[in-house]
Amino acid sequence: MKLFRKTLCLVMCLVMAFSSMVIVSAEDTAEVTGFTQEDTLRVKGTKIVNRKGEKIQLKGVNLGAWLIFEDWLTPYETEEAADHYEVIEILIDRFGVEKAYAALDQYYRNWITEEDLDNIKEMGFNCVRVPFWYRNFYYGDTMDTKILDENGEWDFSILEWVVEECSEREIYVVLDMHGAPGFQGNAGHSGKLNSCTLYDDTDEGEYYRQMTEELWGAIAAKFKGNPAVAMYDLLNEPMCEVEASEFERRANNTAIFTRLYNAVRAADPDHIITLESIWTGLGLPHSYLKGWKNVVYQVHFYETTDIVFTFFCMMARMWHFNVPMMMGEFYPREKTTWANCFKTMNTFGYHWFLWTYKAANHGMWESDWCLYGAKDGFHRAKIASGTYEEILEAWSAERLNTSTGFQNTGHYDKNVKDYIK
Repeated sequence: MKLFRKTLCLVMCLVMAFSSMVIVSAEDTAEVTGFTQEDTLRVKGTKIVNRKGEKIQLKGVNLGAWLIFEDWLTPYETEEAADHYEVIEILIDRFGVEKAYAALDQYYRNWITEEDLDNIKEMGFNCVRVPFWYRNFYYGDTMDTKILDENGEWDFSILEWVVEECSEREIYVVLDMHGAPGFQGNAGHSGKLNSCTLYDDTDEGEYYRQMTEELWGAIAAKFKGNPAVAMYDLLNEPMCEVEASEFERRANNTAIFTRLYNAVRAADPDHIITLESIWTGLGLPHSYLKGWKNVVYQVHFYETTDIVFTFFCMMARMWHFNVPMMMGEFYPREKTTWANCFKTMNTFGYHWFLWTYKAANHGMWESDWCLYGAKDGFHRAKIASGTYEEILEAWSAERLNTSTGFQNTGHYDKNVKDYIK
């Protein structure tokens, strides 16, 4: 009898243990959402495919004015600060480093939220391009000013957040270095106006190149193996607004991209890398001459006609015939039609990203450049003259959240919707 009871007890324990395993397994399965390793992207000829061999065309939107400010997009009084660099320096000078970065963190949390990513997913976009700059990760302009987390590690939490949230929604992410240490162009969208020193043949220029290599190596190491990261965008619009010939652009781009390509590949041999030459595609060497693998070439087009848009797309595609092509930024305006832009890019097999998701509208083409524009009476932060509390209020959720402070411009339903599918 004792043997029977022991046997029965053992059987019941085994049944309960097995049932628990089944329940846990079922719960784990139910919680699994988003991308898996099978969704990791790679280049195959002139196409982008996942590990299942399925062709993927990236159709996305830029998250402009989020992690790097642009005077005509971002809600601050531009008369009080010329660019993001000046915004930070004024805030630090007035309130100290801790309070300055606390204000910026509030802005970052409220400009793009989970609600926005839900909206982007619902619209049908399968990718976002995330412009960032080095001051998201440095307090200053030297290597010893890294922003660290509570564990003493380099703090990439803002990028980790967007990649994780996008992965759950099956949205790919392009990590775009919009502003490098030393600045890769003279335009304000690099972070600081008229300050391009990244290419200088000086000790300062070399120092900034080393900073940029270190930053990209650390980012690549952080996201190695992450299937939600579509690609690393090494430098946005290199040599923008710098007086130079295409030969000079090509020489400088070849030199800096070789270094950054090698820095990324040393940390992450697998993710796609995208390289830009902005307008024509002529500012980049042929990838096979450099031995670059798993790369996408990128151009940006603005302010043109349908014929010119088609010509430049065709020319860049023919010049770089052996790699996938990407339109990292574009927006139809004036004599360019939405229909022609989308049809042309599809004809030549481009991946594309609208510029941009939302904007504060400072009068520069008003709401023509965004899917969401600020409502009338939008309140802008006065960086130099406002109190700290007034700046926080201007960058509050009530002001910055898309659902409360912005309105649909109508461009999506009128011009974009039919080309997402």
